[in-house]
Amino acid sequence: MRHSDPLGGRWAILARCSGKMTPVAASLSQLARHSGPGLAGLVALLIAGSQALAQGWPAKTVRIIVPFAPGGTADTLGRLVSQRLSDTLKENFIVENRAGAGGIIGSELVAKAAPDGYTLVVSGVATHCIAPALSKSFPFDPLRDFTHIALFGGPPGVLVVNPALPAQDLKQFIAYARKEPGKLAYGSPGNGTQGHLIAEQLKQVAGIEMTHVPYKGASLAVADLIAGHVPVTSTTLTTAATQIKAGRARALAVSAAKRVPEFPDVPTFGEMGYPELTASIWFSLSGPAGMAPEIVSRLNAEVRRALQASDVRERLRPEGIEPGDLDPRQFAAFVAAELKRWGPIVRASGATAD
Repeated sequence: MRHSDPLGGRWAILARCSGKMTPVAASLSQLARHSGPGLAGLVALLIAGSQALAQGWPAKTVRIIVPFAPGGTADTLGRLVSQRLSDTLKENFIVENRAGAGGIIGSELVAKAAPDGYTLVVSGVATHCIAPALSKSFPFDPLRDFTHIALFGGPPGVLVVNPALPAQDLKQFIAYARKEPGKLAYGSPGNGTQGHLIAEQLKQVAGIEMTHVPYKGASLAVADLIAGHVPVTSTTLTTAATQIKAGRARALAVSAAKRVPEFPDVPTFGEMGYPELTASIWFSLSGPAGMAPEIVSRLNAEVRRALQASDVRERLRPEGIEPGDLDPRQFAAFVAAELKRWGPIVRASGATAD
């Protein structure tokens, strides 16, 4: 039997006070209308609390965890966005670097945090789409344990060679590699990094053989390329840009969807006939699972507004970073698609963190 509303129109009062019920509040209200008096009263309190939390946020300092050491792209983007959020939302957004285990330690910390909007993380393809496929035992579920808020964007990958290698473009490089099977070695920022995986994909689709030489970071891989210790490196454009401009490294192709304005003469893999290599080392903003949709929507809007500002775009342009512009639903679908994409690539490469 359906119970009458024991709260004397409390639902209407709540709606009038808040202007419009949040999705969470609306669901609770629907539940209460089909419940007994005791549960209805409890739900009314929950609705009021949900509304107050969303409308009053942020009321204190918000932490943005960067799960990597200072100085990298994740750190740069995290600090850039945190400053903009501090300015527009009139509350402190501070960056905390919690490096370790390839970004897993800091990410796990946020997965276990309260979903109140005060602990966020700079997430990305490495920590949430590639790393889960590298280990049989992973400490969090990249979809169920997080609320994915907004896409920052990130630099594309680039295949660079030492100028001494007799290959002026990707076509010549592939021909050379086929002529000398197994004699080429390529460096990458490390086992299971996107640089490693893009090169392994190239080997498969182009039918060439190369030996992987993993380094402990992109800078070391590029340094050995310049020194002539490895003839080829697959890394981020951000890391190799200075050496490319100086002529100490030759860029054969970038993994961007379109040519990077700073390097107009460098074609994309797609242009060269390998569209499956289109990718970016993207970063993003995420929080614990269960965040209020109103907070997520507000953060998403402010992050997108910040990244589309002309001065921010100009700051990111030299690194080949195209800012993201997806709403929360689109971004959540993007993360799910990227997770599905990179899993098989990791397994085909044989890379593992175990």
